[in-house]
Amino acid sequence: MAESKTAESIGATCIADVKAVLGEGPVWVEREGALYWVDIKGYKVFRYTVDGGALKTWSTPYRVCSLAPRADGAFIAGTEDGFSRVDLAEDRFIPLANPEPDRMTNRFNDGKLDRQGRFWAGTMDNDEKAATGALYRLDPDHKWHRVDDGYKVTNGPAFSPDGRLMYHNDSARQVTYLFDLDEAGQATRRRTFLQFGEGDGYPDGMTVDAEGCLWIAFWDGWCVRRFSPEGERLAELKLPVQRPTSCAFGGAGLDQLFVTSASIGLSDEEKAAQPQAGGLFLLNPGVRGLADVPFAG
Repeated sequence: MAESKTAESIGATCIADVKAVLGEGPVWVEREGALYWVDIKGYKVFRYTVDGGALKTWSTPYRVCSLAPRADGAFIAGTEDGFSRVDLAEDRFIPLANPEPDRMTNRFNDGKLDRQGRFWAGTMDNDEKAATGALYRLDPDHKWHRVDDGYKVTNGPAFSPDGRLMYHNDSARQVTYLFDLDEAGQATRRRTFLQFGEGDGYPDGMTVDAEGCLWIAFWDGWCVRRFSPEGERLAELKLPVQRPTSCAFGGAGLDQLFVTSASIGLSDEEKAAQPQAGGLFLLNPGVRGLADVPFAG
């Protein structure tokens, strides 16, 4: 396994100072050579094109909380109203299914594609009080399945290179869970993979690199950290913002790490001390990520 570069040798560059309220959900779209991400509470979707650095912004009619590319060029999304089809080229946001009509204060949060192109997304109480969050799998036929329940703040998931393991966070409880995952998408044998405590920050969005190591952004932790498949901390990469929210590999060689962040909840003094809070950051960590399989539905 290659050794990661140290935080001091990498440096974090803010490449899109969008001042998001709650920047989240970075996803690399290879066909466009671009990174997409959302501002959940700012009702926005962003696209940053690496070749040339062009930034584009769309306003959304409701909270879009996570995006994943579809094979047809549009996106599948987790939103405050359930799953949606999002076609930014035509400015269309089409609700597909709401698995939680009875959980009125819930919204979707983070979401990712597994190695077979199924969309996994978690819900949470928007007020971050009740443990009413759940983890769902959306199949290409648009049938949804509730896989796990009882979360306070869902984040992730992320998947091992062979697709047989799934990681998922309950950020409020500072825990990263590990599941076994079979070819049919059945997640079993949930167990605690990592438990964090005082001073660590809160494990937020995450991704897996080509070596099978897990990268987690830490809310209130000022960093992203890399962990081996055995749970050993291998690297800690510092950021100039208190609330990193998620990370994704991208670039032509999938060797760049993009990190989103948030400014929500920061005092005026804290914002003055970290003026790029809510921005999109770029790191060059010395390892590569894995290409996504687009959602086929």
